[in-house]
Amino acid sequence: MIKGLVLKKQADIFSVELETRNVVDCVARKILKKDGIFVGDKVFLDEDSAICKLGERKNILIRPPVANINKMFIVVAPVPKPDLYTVDKMFLFCKLNNIEPVICINKSDLNQSFCEKIAKIYEKIAKVLIFSSLDESVLALEKEIKGICVLAGQSAVGKSSIINALKKDNVTKVDTFSKKIERGKQTTRTVQLFRFGKNKYLADTAGFSKLDEKLLNLKESEIKDYYPEFLKFAERCKYKSCLHINSKDCAVIKAVKSGEISKDRYQNYQKLVETIKNIKWF
Repeated sequence: MIKGLVLKKQADIFSVELETRNVVDCVARKILKKDGIFVGDKVFLDEDSAICKLGERKNILIRPPVANINKMFIVVAPVPKPDLYTVDKMFLFCKLNNIEPVICINKSDLNQSFCEKIAKIYEKIAKVLIFSSLDESVLALEKEIKGICVLAGQSAVGKSSIINALKKDNVTKVDTFSKKIERGKQTTRTVQLFRFGKNKYLADTAGFSKLDEKLLNLKESEIKDYYPEFLKFAERCKYKSCLHINSKDCAVIKAVKSGEISKDRYQNYQKLVETIKNIKWF
């Protein structure tokens, strides 16, 4: 059997990069269809160049559909207005699935001070990059590519433009922004891995406006453990089971009031706890 990596899926056709770096288009045996084959999957081809076996998966993201992710570049920009609640959910998803999150603030040419404001929220808990896909500052992202990486975020934050800038070519269609409805128009329909060197891949993905909380598979009492900035303060709480919501003796709440913990992040935490609490699990 021949080893390969799925770079792209179009209907029932898979583009697979072989160990020789050649790329072949092939189909999969029917027995594998029930489990699904994703971009990023390690696969094995038989003598007929059909996918006959899947390799072990490190993780999987259903939307966008990518497997074996090492890093997620969570892209935001001054325009469209960032949805930090979704950013925080993506950050949490990364922590749950052994993915390194990197906050990428694109379009710094539009509003540098705004970019710095967003960076201040996340710089204590993750690596933060500020750049513009219109100039060489975008190369800071290319240096971070290792293994299989994905660009994730709202439509029109510039994910496709980032790919084009790094490739120095128009290899993917650019999202547009509607001023009337103040949100992006999704143009990326499929997921594709672009190669940037040995074991360096970056996926351009369809933009999305939310991440279903059910994908986190967490109880409301567990969420606090995945907010790294809470941990050192949580040790000072009177009760070990403190949810950091209403307790008068909560050190996390005091840290929010003193500015040691981002108010935006804390409000998103409250919203997430309440949402998870009201989800009906079937």
